[in-house]
Amino acid sequence: MSKLCHLLLAASALCPLGSVHAAETPAAAEAPAADAGESDAIVVVGQGVVRQAQTLTTKDLAVLVPGTSPFKAIENLPSVNFQSADPFGSYEWAMRVSIRGFNQNQLGFTLDGVPLGDATYGNLNGLHISRAIITDNIGATRVTQGAGALGTQATNNLGGTVEFSSMDPLDHFALDAAATYGSFNSWRTFGRVNAASANGDLRGYIAVDHHETSKWKGYGQQRQTLVNAKIVGDVGKTQLSAYASYSDRAEVDYQDLSLGMLNRLGYNWDNVSNNYALAVKVADVAANNGYSGATPTNPSAGTAWPAPFANADDAYYSGGGLRKDFLGWVGAKTQFSEKFSGEIKAYYHDNKGRGLWWTPYVNSPNGIPLSLRTTEYAIKRGGIFGHIDGEIGAHKLTVGGWWEHNAFNQARRYYAVLSRTDPGQGLLDWPSNPFATQWELNFATETLQYHVADTVKYGDLTINLGWKGFAVINKASPVIAGGRASGRIAAKDWFQPTVGAAYKIGDHGEVYAGFAQSTRAYQSATTSGPFSASQAGFDAVKGSLKPESSDTYEAGYRYSDARINATLGAYLTNFHNRLLVIPTAAGIVGAANLLSNVGGVRSAGIEALVNARLGHGFSTTLSYAYNDSTYRDDIGTYKLVGKTTVDAPKHLARAELAYDNKVIFGRVAVNYMSKRYFTYTNDQSVGGRTLVDASLGYRVKTPFSDRPIELQVNATNLFDVKYVSTIGTNGFGFSGDNQTLMVGAPRAVFGTIKAGF
Repeated sequence: MSKLCHLLLAASALCPLGSVHAAETPAAAEAPAADAGESDAIVVVGQGVVRQAQTLTTKDLAVLVPGTSPFKAIENLPSVNFQSADPFGSYEWAMRVSIRGFNQNQLGFTLDGVPLGDATYGNLNGLHISRAIITDNIGATRVTQGAGALGTQATNNLGGTVEFSSMDPLDHFALDAAATYGSFNSWRTFGRVNAASANGDLRGYIAVDHHETSKWKGYGQQRQTLVNAKIVGDVGKTQLSAYASYSDRAEVDYQDLSLGMLNRLGYNWDNVSNNYALAVKVADVAANNGYSGATPTNPSAGTAWPAPFANADDAYYSGGGLRKDFLGWVGAKTQFSEKFSGEIKAYYHDNKGRGLWWTPYVNSPNGIPLSLRTTEYAIKRGGIFGHIDGEIGAHKLTVGGWWEHNAFNQARRYYAVLSRTDPGQGLLDWPSNPFATQWELNFATETLQYHVADTVKYGDLTINLGWKGFAVINKASPVIAGGRASGRIAAKDWFQPTVGAAYKIGDHGEVYAGFAQSTRAYQSATTSGPFSASQAGFDAVKGSLKPESSDTYEAGYRYSDARINATLGAYLTNFHNRLLVIPTAAGIVGAANLLSNVGGVRSAGIEALVNARLGHGFSTTLSYAYNDSTYRDDIGTYKLVGKTTVDAPKHLARAELAYDNKVIFGRVAVNYMSKRYFTYTNDQSVGGRTLVDASLGYRVKTPFSDRPIELQVNATNLFDVKYVSTIGTNGFGFSGDNQTLMVGAPRAVFGTIKAGF
């Protein structure tokens, strides 16, 4: 089967009929992505799907550099914009994914149906997929542009969903191992052991991944250890399953830049993490210039910035992120009768995290004008969800629900440096014994959601109808208020409808059209959402604030024959009650914000994907997306009507040439993105860029196994392009330059060996 059939979501219905599993029904297509039961399984959307959607399999991840974020794979799909500042796409401060102009906080993410939250760096309600599962254990990734399926466990999916599925254990013993080494002293090891009972009714695997890399510029490491285990057992018509994952991730930050800093200091400018003495000197000068109002221990340091510094924000001693996560679930699915089935799953997530920043604006108690500031996180959340499916006459019905309780603690603390010559701890050590707590609050978020869906088929016509509703209650109570908001706010929308239809045209074509309405719940945190305001600011808006919502209309045409798969779609999204967090100081300072509804956004665009099977092992894939996202309202004196939404490129284009003759395999992929704005008035922007990635591999048969050894070489940013990758790391401003940009990694090369038994 053509690789493009694997890539086409909207066009997956265009794959030859022989490649589609018999179980792929329209009703199943609208359900949440199921667990992938085989390593080569393909979750095909199938004919009758009424919205744009694509599914990637484990094969699509295998061609990437091992250890790469699973989000990197989906950037090949229309309207998906993925950015990061490292070759693996896993550095979380700079990781951003958007779909059709909606940012990651407005998208839904799940693993085996378990909600992963909204991908906020501050870890308020979930965790990134790269901490939830080892990439090698992902069986399928389903991307739905638009509002997503009704049954998705998410209350923020205004602009789409990304649903990951873990691969199921095999019914026999198997051993997999891989090792990677490459640029920036990066190395990774992976191992997985699969075992099963004699009859295959009980099967499971355990896998371990460890990855370390030096930063590509500056000084410091990024490292992660990840352990996954999954077990599946069959008892009559019921399947029981369980999954557990533990992650320990630590990363030293790159420095946020502005356009002015890029021109003055260059792309390779970074924090001075290997020069503590210089960091202390900069802090001395900042204090002498009145930046912090502090009296430095060494007044003789003077007021002249050491070259090439122009201010204390040009670079810091260091910053970083520390995250430890446990995620687990248990589930059961059963066939009640020939026409009725059901599934239920319970989950738990525990997180402990620290965001580190050595600030030159707060003195340590010993008088040194430098201290370690942390933002500290602790999550304990659990929930349960399930659905019942049944056939009644011509109707295929689904009814489901989801409940979650999230207890989240967040605090801002300060820790002393030891002396003028010794910071007292390593860059990735967990600090202890704070000398001050600026604020600490407990948050409780209660989520209740339900959905109802009906699929009816009349000959060549398939109709989907349904709705979902939720109530999300957010509460904040202070331990140490520190001037930050506490109280209660809720978002409720019990009727969010969806309707669509698909109609087959002959043997090769299909048209589809759909509408979906979605509402986004509020965030519970001191660093984002309604509680990031002052108490007075929160009290002033809590009674009038409205949750964000979107109305999405889409339609398209699909075509498939023996050589060509193609899809062309169009969409219109009206985004209402946009919430804007208006910072009262530079993002790094962490001051209280202002939050208000500021109007709407309209997004309109087209999405196209074409695949040609060239024969003799060759295939080619072309995708293009045009998006026009514009503000519909002015804000105060700022004239924003008609301005392009920040971080919403108008043009995204990809082209890939792939080859695989079962012995030699490889690909060359070209990725183009047009200009992006990082101010609301569009007076500041970063230019477009074109990147090329390539891979080449060779399979060697051995007498020890029926599975060949694979040798693979990957090159990212093959032509060493200098470009701005992530924008908005410190938020977006109305106008003027802002220290909120990250540059992309230079060319990197990695070699991998894989073996299986």
